[in-house]
Amino acid sequence: MTMNKDLEADFKAAVERVNSHQEPFPADVLLRLYAYFKIATRDNNGPGSKTPLINAFKANALFQVQEMDTNEAKQNYVNCVNKYFNSL
Repeated sequence: MTMNKDLEADFKAAVERVNSHQEPFPADVLLRLYAYFKIATRDNNGPGSKTPLINAFKANALFQVQEMDTNEAKQNYVNCVNKYFNSL
């Protein structure tokens, strides 16, 4: 199994873990996950919230990670998820 396959599997598992989590995430964690996910999945759609302030926070989060490639974003997403759940 190559590193990319391992990373892809880890990323998918992390996304599933986040999606199945019932409790709300802290805003800073949620914004990081949002930005990493958007870069990792090459989702070019804008923030899309009806609330301008939320859009501003999302846009800022994306701006901070705009230079990452998809693999780096996937690894950061996985690391962020692991760090969050290990701190519970």
